[in-house]
Amino acid sequence: MTASRTTLARTRLGATGPEVSAFGLGAMGMSGMYGPADRVESLATLHAALDAGMTLIDTGDFYGAGHNEILIGDALREVPRDAYQISVKFGALRDPAGGWGGYDLRPAAIRNALAQSLQKLRVDVIDIYRPSRLPAGTDVEEVIGTLADLVKAGYIRHIGLSEVGVDTIRRAAAVHAICDLQIEYSLVSRGIEDEILPVLRELGIGVTAYGVLSRGLISGHFAGTQAPGDFRAMSPRFQGENAQANLALVEALRKVAEARGITVAQAAIAWVAAQGKDIVPLVGARRRDRLDEALGAAEARLTAADLAAIEQAVPKGAAAGERYPAFAMADLDSERKAGA
Repeated sequence: MTASRTTLARTRLGATGPEVSAFGLGAMGMSGMYGPADRVESLATLHAALDAGMTLIDTGDFYGAGHNEILIGDALREVPRDAYQISVKFGALRDPAGGWGGYDLRPAAIRNALAQSLQKLRVDVIDIYRPSRLPAGTDVEEVIGTLADLVKAGYIRHIGLSEVGVDTIRRAAAVHAICDLQIEYSLVSRGIEDEILPVLRELGIGVTAYGVLSRGLISGHFAGTQAPGDFRAMSPRFQGENAQANLALVEALRKVAEARGITVAQAAIAWVAAQGKDIVPLVGARRRDRLDEALGAAEARLTAADLAAIEQAVPKGAAAGERYPAFAMADLDSERKAGA
């Protein structure tokens, strides 16, 4: 199954969002987050995604301290603006050494970040703009109100959220229409199912699911090592006994996938896509061969029995280790229970 043979379906992103491709492209890995990336291959992969009918491209202004936005701007400079949608996360701070410096969500900082993203991406308007995190104590109404003003001014088209829980979702939606929540969702990260997903569906908010392969952990390709600069070196799921336990789940999934004539990655991505038409998987491919494989999941037709077999191979809650290190977990509003 290759991208050239794949025609991606289109879907509405939430009740108020844009029409996008059924799969989106997560571009973070093209800016060194998983070790060195190849610029030529990254540009070729972005073009291949567009050729395959993939219209939604997700980035963050802090990916590579702006490198990712510049790369995407270069790739899209001659592509008609109505042929794609760009989703941008903002608010996270970086230092020259690549370290993290918390979040700045003041109204003036939001406007400043947006101005820079527009320049780097070489566009006049961003399709979906979202705070990367809303840590405890954030004035949610002020943040969303600032974004609402930017919608009125024509600089952004839609407002999204990222990694927030039900209380924050409701507070945000009371200020302005929210098109989608971007959140980690995969066979080994199913935390949204009990509380968050029902509220999103009640409010008509879509899901853009990142980490559908758990940063390569359940791709079928992870060999247990990380390149220099790979941020997975800090992830508990990739460490020691946790990694071995999680890779055992991958081998169980491999048996199910091969019996159905698909790859491990295709089984994992197709499972996410099968959880609802309101869920758009973000494929984090940074090479054309990985993109081709991922897009093959769009052609997989999983039956109820197939889905059950996949979930039996990777049971809910079976993953070993948290999905982020402790310092990053503390900033995840999505991990807090409603009312906490």
